[in-house]
Amino acid sequence: MPRLDRRGVLAGLAALGAPAIIARGARAQARQMSIATGTTGGVYYPLGGGLANLLSRSIPGLSATVEVTGGSVANLQLLGASRAELAFTQVDAAVDAVRGNDRFKGRPVPVRAIAVLYTNRMQAVTTVASGITSIEGMKGKRVSTGAPGSATEVMAFRLIEAAGLDRDKDFRARERLSPAESTNAVKDGKLDAYFFVSGIPTSAITDLGASPGVQIQMVDHDRYIPKIVEKYGPVYFPEIIPAGTYPGQKADNRQMSVANILAVREDMPEAEVTALLKTAWEGREELGRVHAEGRNFTLAAQKTAAAGVPWHKAAEAFWTAQGAKLA
Repeated sequence: MPRLDRRGVLAGLAALGAPAIIARGARAQARQMSIATGTTGGVYYPLGGGLANLLSRSIPGLSATVEVTGGSVANLQLLGASRAELAFTQVDAAVDAVRGNDRFKGRPVPVRAIAVLYTNRMQAVTTVASGITSIEGMKGKRVSTGAPGSATEVMAFRLIEAAGLDRDKDFRARERLSPAESTNAVKDGKLDAYFFVSGIPTSAITDLGASPGVQIQMVDHDRYIPKIVEKYGPVYFPEIIPAGTYPGQKADNRQMSVANILAVREDMPEAEVTALLKTAWEGREELGRVHAEGRNFTLAAQKTAAAGVPWHKAAEAFWTAQGAKLA
């Protein structure tokens, strides 16, 4: 794995006020970095773990660790409170954070994109036994709309609204469970369906599909996208989860997607952003081995429209130097 130029790394650490110990080994004093990811049943967490290992191994004096969180909203709140330095997030949540909308009302976060990663897919998951074949068909059922502080919850609420349902009145019960908890609840007969936004495949849904006696059903919902985009902006787009992505998935799933970004605060020193990006970009093959979605971290994906929020100055310069056509 290529390593960073040592002088560039030390300059980045010095810009943060992290002292360097120039001794025989000329080693930089350890600097802690927290990476906000998501639940253990999704993609953010394992991919974040791979990134943390890569950064810690490749940047002298840096020790990166991952935080298990509810997801994008919680990650951006941690970023805003300076309790995390690097965050995985969906673009829709990042846009809300920058604008001070929804869960960030009155508390905008100075979020800046440093990289566009892979696509997150809205997955409306149930079983054939539930009889649910549409979002409207969830009325009167027991449904989980995602963990508190997750972008799943934000996106699920928007989808439920577009389908003409009331999230507080139209379900027999509405839980706020992680994907792993949701899968267990479905297997135990305590839940009929759940929403989860992630890359594919994700372990929690794979677990459900592979469970004895369970026939998984992925609910199509792409027809609601125009209505959602009309109200919330062009951050969502249609995609297909191919049949066979999950055990027992017999048909293509037509669903709503949103891009993921790596985000930092606007005030992160430029030298550090450059060091982080250089390491992640040169180690992208390793990230692809950690999870299949890591292979979708590409130069072509680095688009201003896909990022959704402003680029950090150093990230814009980095991608331009790599030959990305950002516009």
